[in-house]
Amino acid sequence: MNLIPHLPSHAESTISQFLRAHTLGPGTGGAVIGLSGGIDSALCTRLLADAIGPDRVLTVVLPDAAFPSTLLAEVAAYATSLGVEQRVLRIDGVEAAVRSIVPETIDRTTWGNVKARVRMLLLYTLARERGRRVVGTGNKSELLLGYFTKYGDGGADLLPIGDLYKTQVRELAARLELPAAVRDRPPTAGLWEGQTDEAELGLPYALLDQILAGIEQLVPIDRIAAELGQPPSVVADVERRVIEGRHKRRLAPIAKVGLRTVGLDWRE
Repeated sequence: MNLIPHLPSHAESTISQFLRAHTLGPGTGGAVIGLSGGIDSALCTRLLADAIGPDRVLTVVLPDAAFPSTLLAEVAAYATSLGVEQRVLRIDGVEAAVRSIVPETIDRTTWGNVKARVRMLLLYTLARERGRRVVGTGNKSELLLGYFTKYGDGGADLLPIGDLYKTQVRELAARLELPAAVRDRPPTAGLWEGQTDEAELGLPYALLDQILAGIEQLVPIDRIAAELGQPPSVVADVERRVIEGRHKRRLAPIAKVGLRTVGLDWRE
């Protein structure tokens, strides 16, 4: 049994076709994407530029006070190398306004969620004015684990790498020769100083992705644990996170009253 998710040879071409279909169709003429300096947003931006042309891509950097100036310069240089349009919108003022309204809220995870939602609000503001789609950068590992902010970085019109595990994202980034600084940087949502994905998740992506691949293939927990040399409790905890994150991956549930109900039996 091999639980390592390898990148399919058709991944890049499939994603390119997907991006063209969803950003150049009726009523839309391009894409808006948040560019953070991380591998996911860098890869999605590169795929967009290749698929629909850099002139149809607007990248938006949304820094706050903790965003390093060196990283800001690096992100700008990367966008310039791709030939895409760039905007920098500081979110400090919006964060301060929210804090002034609810000063009693101090939990850092809550404020991380606020920051993510402020960023998505601004992306949609720009996208609406330009008649474009907001491209999200979430990968399959994050989606399955619920490791994203509902109506924040999870709020997007399309998710081009949403069926790629994090390790597959790294493989595609290497194949496309993204800058080493992007590929080697520890994954972080940048929600507070020193925050990293793997520290919060408690396991490295290389192991998480193999567990998730086993769950995807409906392999029993004990067999996954034995294959990876892990206690069954570790695998069970990952499965629990997948189950608990289901509400983030679904439309808000609707009480069925009528003949056909949105999200239930109204087929689009």
